[in-house]
Amino acid sequence: MKLLIADDSKAMRLVIGHMLRQAGYKGHQIVEAADGEEALVMVDKENPDLIISDWNMPGKTGIEVLQKLREDGNKTTFGFVTTEVSTEMRALAENSGAAFLIGKPFTPEDFQRALDTYLA
Repeated sequence: MKLLIADDSKAMRLVIGHMLRQAGYKGHQIVEAADGEEALVMVDKENPDLIISDWNMPGKTGIEVLQKLREDGNKTTFGFVTTEVSTEMRALAENSGAAFLIGKPFTPEDFQRALDTYLA
């Protein structure tokens, strides 16, 4: 399975990859994007099975990426790992087609709860 991690922080992309391995999700191919625009390019180029995105990124935000993908008919499983988590953000994410929203700080168990349906 191919996973796309989109976050403007290289360190956070590495942390998310590490957290996925700690949660037991080993052996998946991980590709990365440093912002929302690159995420859209990588979706077309790499055809990931799952997208994990930050909410706040330069260029296009994570929610804009999700909305653009859905507008284009792309149904790839998409979720967020983000610092800010509010009721409004959760509702917007869900209404836009996100499968999950994980707030920082997070644990491997948070990833297991959110991803077991998709990666187990």
